[in-house]
Amino acid sequence: MATIVAGALAATVIDVRTRRVPNALTALLASLGVAFAASGISGLTIGASLAGIGLGLALMLPGHLLGGTGAGDVKLLGAMGALIGPAHTVTAFLYSAVAGGVIAIAVSVRRRRLQRTLGGTARLITTRPRMPRTSRVRTRTTDSRTRRPLRSARS
Repeated sequence: MATIVAGALAATVIDVRTRRVPNALTALLASLGVAFAASGISGLTIGASLAGIGLGLALMLPGHLLGGTGAGDVKLLGAMGALIGPAHTVTAFLYSAVAGGVIAIAVSVRRRRLQRTLGGTARLITTRPRMPRTSRVRTRTTDSRTRRPLRSARS
């Protein structure tokens, strides 16, 4: 329990100050979760610890892809999932979503941007996400000078 509280507190302080969650911290927490499971300290199996990582990543990834959370937040919930297992990861996700919303509102009020923040949130919820366009690679099929079909390399 102390590892969870210390890890969450460290991540919160660093994130509030720098707007980043260090990879070293999330990797350490995930590693500790799997190590605790392997040694029997946490009461989880290694499989449950790994499932917690996967579930944490799966719950947070859509929010990241839609621009609502940072990648550090995604990795942090995955790391916490390693420590608490899949059964508690959903609950942690819900609590963190509510806490994140409250913090976002508080910060936007403090910065006098509440209307802009709420408008952006409404657009995020109501609009279809834009997926990046993949670039097309055009393959030449004719010789640009003679306009004759090119021979394939195999023929």
